[in-house]
Amino acid sequence: MTAVVDRASVGLRSERGPVLGAIMLTTALIALDSTVIATAVPTVVKDLGGFSQFPWLFSVYLLTQAVTVPIYGKLADILGRKPVLFFGVVVFVASSVLCGLAWSMPALIAARALQGIGAGAVQPIGLTIIGDLYTVAERAKVQGYIASVWGISSVLGPTIGGLFSEYISWRWIFFINLPLGAVALLALHRRFSETVAHRRHHIDYTGATLLTVGCSLLILGLIEGGTAWAWRSTTSAVVLGTAFVALVVFALVERRAREPVLPLWVFRRRVTVGANLVSLLVGALLIGLSSYVPTYVQGVLGTGAVEAGFVLGALTLGWPIAASQAGRVYLRIGFRNTALIGIAIAIAGTAWTAMLVQSAPVLEVASAMFVTGLGMGLSSSPVVVAVQSVVGWERRGVVTGTNMFFRAMGSAVGAAAFGAIANATLVHKYASAPADLAVSAKGVDATTRYLATPGPVADFARSALYSASHNVFVALAVATAVTAGAIALIPRQTTELEFPD
Repeated sequence: MTAVVDRASVGLRSERGPVLGAIMLTTALIALDSTVIATAVPTVVKDLGGFSQFPWLFSVYLLTQAVTVPIYGKLADILGRKPVLFFGVVVFVASSVLCGLAWSMPALIAARALQGIGAGAVQPIGLTIIGDLYTVAERAKVQGYIASVWGISSVLGPTIGGLFSEYISWRWIFFINLPLGAVALLALHRRFSETVAHRRHHIDYTGATLLTVGCSLLILGLIEGGTAWAWRSTTSAVVLGTAFVALVVFALVERRAREPVLPLWVFRRRVTVGANLVSLLVGALLIGLSSYVPTYVQGVLGTGAVEAGFVLGALTLGWPIAASQAGRVYLRIGFRNTALIGIAIAIAGTAWTAMLVQSAPVLEVASAMFVTGLGMGLSSSPVVVAVQSVVGWERRGVVTGTNMFFRAMGSAVGAAAFGAIANATLVHKYASAPADLAVSAKGVDATTRYLATPGPVADFARSALYSASHNVFVALAVATAVTAGAIALIPRQTTELEFPD
């Protein structure tokens, strides 16, 4: 079957089924990598050392992935989707091999940074190709398939990581990417073809450099602020201040650039502004739920990792179910109304989560997550389709990449914000602990040890952790309500817009 996507100067023909399968496989590479390493960290640290450095395995990956997304989006509109996606997969797989061969924690961190550079191309370009190949009516169902990959990976990832670490070697959590990536590349090479109109392009190197520096420092400041250094420290002021200056200069440069890497018109149109704000908040919501729901289930309710995975799996199960059905709804009532209905369901789910008591049944927590997942799937998919539907082929990479960039930024902001809420609550609770309990106001990092201490200390720590989780859940409910306001910015009717160059 052949699908002709572009109707103007660019022709793109592909066999859609195999291409979709390849995109799902490349997405699985990224999704599994996001979860599989979590359960392997203790074994990695035992083998390589560097306990104080292991948080960088996550931070540096998030940082390099986020800052490269908008650059890849622009390159995809200039060079075509295929070479950019190929580059991303090759870099990701090659750096996975380097991760598996790492001889020290600094070497593993450096390889993870390269992995993030590769990952920055995979998800946004994959979604861009879906926007090229599938009609507006088909995209939500296809995005449901993509969402299901993340759902399955969230369950399989920690299991695979644990099995490899315990019975084979933690290095195989990276080596396994080699055959998976090879199959994906082969399918893309044989089944996906495109013809790009060749014309002279001007690469915005200055803008790309300023964007990378500014966003890198901003994400670094948000991730490490309050952890590696105090928020009010000189280091924090220098890092965030330099990021602000770099981004201001970037905006000035982009106003005069012939072909800006991130054109400023995406910040002046209601569709793109609303969609990007929604992605920012969705990124924050996802990091908050995936971080603190398992903490609540294991630390407060006292369950094991399997039950925590079941609860989080309910969230990722509801998401693709709703996303796959969103197309039928928005074709009848429009993108904005569909997203508003979805966010109303998500508000109900997060409000339910905020009302959970300290002894809530695990099934109730899973039910709240399932409702939240349904709402998120029904609200996020129409937003992505809406932003892709208002531009042509030559700008779809930019708007999709920008949308994914804001989601990554939301995750960084959310990790910092929700972490600050949880830590502040624990500090306050520990400071007010009875004098006869061996609990320190500065012992936030000792929470796990407190929970393992029999008797009153564990009971008090469990109560403190419940308060911290509850406050995070309340903040998540508020953020979900704010998302409704961002969705309201999207016009009721969206049509193909004549965006300026």
